[in-house]
Amino acid sequence: MFDGKRRTVVVVGAQWGDEGKGKLVDVLAERADWVVRYQGGANAGHTVHIGEKSFVLHQVPSGILHPGVRCAIGNGVVLDVETLFAEIDELVADGIDVAGRLYVSDRAHLVLPYHKLVDGQSSASREIGTTGRGIGPAYEDKYGRRGVRVLDLRRPDSLAKLVARGVEHANSQLSKSGGEKRASAADTLAVLEKFTPRLLPLAEDVGLRLHKAITGGAAVLLEGAQGSLLDIDHGTYPFVTSSSTTSGGAATGVGIAARRLDAVIGVVKAYTTRVGNGPLPTELEEPLATEVRTLGNEYGATTGRPRRCGWFDGVVVRYAARVNGLTDLAVTKLDVLDTLDRIGLCTGYEADGELYEEFPGDLGILENATPRYEWYDGWRSSTADAREISHLPGEARRYLDRIEALVETPISYVSVGTRRDQIIGV
Repeated sequence: MFDGKRRTVVVVGAQWGDEGKGKLVDVLAERADWVVRYQGGANAGHTVHIGEKSFVLHQVPSGILHPGVRCAIGNGVVLDVETLFAEIDELVADGIDVAGRLYVSDRAHLVLPYHKLVDGQSSASREIGTTGRGIGPAYEDKYGRRGVRVLDLRRPDSLAKLVARGVEHANSQLSKSGGEKRASAADTLAVLEKFTPRLLPLAEDVGLRLHKAITGGAAVLLEGAQGSLLDIDHGTYPFVTSSSTTSGGAATGVGIAARRLDAVIGVVKAYTTRVGNGPLPTELEEPLATEVRTLGNEYGATTGRPRRCGWFDGVVVRYAARVNGLTDLAVTKLDVLDTLDRIGLCTGYEADGELYEEFPGDLGILENATPRYEWYDGWRSSTADAREISHLPGEARRYLDRIEALVETPISYVSVGTRRDQIIGV
């Protein structure tokens, strides 16, 4: 993937998240100099399997598992310091050398204890089905100009004023929600005081570092969280996350110019999943939904919640290709379909007497949509040992060819298992 013309590469989810971005980033990071996370928070969970060991990374970029690769958390991320250092300590305990390899943007906003309190009491959060990690309230404070950034930890006097303001706002929201819990400025400052000595040495102007690295010819991999259909602007609003998950968010989320992006890889499952509420037009009925969920181990890496499963939605992924400017597609979990007799592929929706071949923004259309399917014979044989596209069964190749044509984006990678080596470069 990295060559003379493609040195800065973005990896985005092209469905509703959980597509397997962590594994692809892990594979690509072997040839990268930098891996940088550009949005989201500890509500994301990237799972990487190395041998018999599994690593679930919530905030630290997946590239940390490769010795010598530098990793950074960009300004577009909302940072939970307690979770961050728990994750770092677990990596160190597992023998991963983190020292001197991890940087945090000093412009990144912090997820504070009162954000989690507000999230836990919010009826809107429960309706949408958020993770309850305080991500939404932290982004609200960011855009409400009352957020606390990493660089604020350098000035204790002004930090205390910022925290007091944030606590006051949080308590007004908690009061309106009818709950009895209240936030405490003293408790919040105590948490920050505990972690400041560890966090400030990591704080950097990440945008400047990346600018210099890219100018010097470094290979830079930008890693997103969640998926394109959860983007605050382009997703299935209001059932979305609170940040820009698409490739446009990559440049602003790390502090570099959009023209420095050379390639955008969209990661998709060979079927579709989503966690929480909101439309999923191709959702499977029982007992097939449970069968696919079991075959794919479809449970959230962060929350453990069961994922809703559906057939591959070509309308969704073609839309994601357009809004992200995808140059490549990576298809994961093809092996999950190995035992199925027949496989559906959605090419359009019918709603209110009309055919929709492009993804509509109106939730009312999506909620009433009937998918139009093409049906493919299953291959009924294992793909787990395939390491070249020619090793796949003919039925699997035909299925992938149709996805490529429908999405109008070339497939560059196919994953056929959870292990690091179970991937085909096309």
